[in-house]
Amino acid sequence: MALDNETFKLMKDSVTRFVRDRLVPAEDIVEQTNEVPEDIIQEMRELGLFGLSIPEEYGGLGLSMAQECEVIHELCKAALAFRSVIGTTVGIGSQGLVMTGTEEQKRQYLPRLASGEIISSFCLTEPEAGSDAASLRTVAIRDGDDYVLNGTKRFITNALRAGMLTVMARTDPNKKGASGISAFLVDPKTPGVTIAKADEKMGQRGTKTSDIIFEDARIPASALLGGVEGQGFYTAMKVLDRGRLHLSSVSTGISERILEEAVAYASERKQFGTRIGDFQLVQAMLADSQAELYAGLAMTMDAAKKYDNKEEIAMLAACCKMFTTEAAGRIADRAVQIHGGSGYMAEYKVERFYRDVRLLRLYEGTTQIQQLVIARNMLKS
Repeated sequence: MALDNETFKLMKDSVTRFVRDRLVPAEDIVEQTNEVPEDIIQEMRELGLFGLSIPEEYGGLGLSMAQECEVIHELCKAALAFRSVIGTTVGIGSQGLVMTGTEEQKRQYLPRLASGEIISSFCLTEPEAGSDAASLRTVAIRDGDDYVLNGTKRFITNALRAGMLTVMARTDPNKKGASGISAFLVDPKTPGVTIAKADEKMGQRGTKTSDIIFEDARIPASALLGGVEGQGFYTAMKVLDRGRLHLSSVSTGISERILEEAVAYASERKQFGTRIGDFQLVQAMLADSQAELYAGLAMTMDAAKKYDNKEEIAMLAACCKMFTTEAAGRIADRAVQIHGGSGYMAEYKVERFYRDVRLLRLYEGTTQIQQLVIARNMLKS
C-alpha cells in the first residue's frame, strides 16, 4: 500500500496547510472547552485523514507505513487532541480488522471507518490489566449463536465517539495467559454496554478516554474477529508494533512544534540587554533538543521503511517508541526552562505541551515495557 510520490506530496501539503490555517488557531478553543470542534472533525473526514492506513479497495488512502509516519508528524505539529480524533481509527482501532478480519467484516466496517462515518476504539486495558495484557479478565462465553460479554475496560480512547469497539476478551477461562484471548467487533449501542463519562486528565484536553462496562452484553458469533478464537492477543501485539511507529511520529511532530516555540521565544526575549538565544547555555538546550529530534525522526523513518519491506521490526518499533517519547519529554522540559517563569504560565503553549507529552511515555506500552521488548529480542537465541 502506498500513494505515488506526486499524489502523496499533494496530500501531505494539504495536511501542512490544514495544521497551519485551521488547527493551530483552534488550539485555545480546544484547551478551553475540552472539545475538538465538529467542523474541524468534518474537515478531517474530507481530507481523508480517517482512512490513512485503510486499503484503497475499502475506501481508504492506503498509505505505506513510511507515508503514514510523515503525515502524522505533520499533523502533530498542532495540539495532540486533533490527532487523537483520528488516531485509534488509523491505528489500533482498524488495523486488527485489516490484518485478520474476514472479508465480510472488512466490507461491513472498513469503508465507514475510512470515511469517518464511524470512529473505532481499541479495548484492551483493564483496571488490573495494563502492561500485563495477557492477564485480562473480561470474558466472552459462547451461548448458542452468541457470545455473552462481561468485564470492564479502562482508559479507552474515543469510547464516547466510537461506532465500533475492538474488544479483547477471554473466550476460554481455563486457558491462562495469551492463548485464551479473542477479539470481537462490538457495536457500542449493544444492550449491556455502558460507556462512562470522560476521564479528567493531566493534559491532552479535547481527547476523550472513558471506562467501558460490559454486563451480559450479547454479541453475535459473527463479531469474532477473523472468525477464530484464541487469536486476539497475537493480533493485538501485531497491531501494537505498527502503532508504536505511529506514536513515534506523534512524538517527533509535537517535539518539532515545541522546539519551534522555544526557538521563537529565545529569538525575541531579552535579558541583560541581549536576546536569550545568544546565551550559550540556552543554545546548548536548543542544540540538544534538535539533535534528539533528528535522531528520533531518522529512527522512525528507518523502521517504517523496514516495516514496508516486510521485515521484522518488533524490537525497532520498541526502540523508536521508547526514544522518541522520552525525548519529547526532555524537549518539552527544556522548552519550559528556556521560557523561564513564562513557561509555567498557561498563556504560553509550552505549558500545555509539557503536560500533553507526558502521556506519550505511558500508552501503547510504557517505556519500561519497551525496554523489556528490546532486551528480550536482543537475548533471543
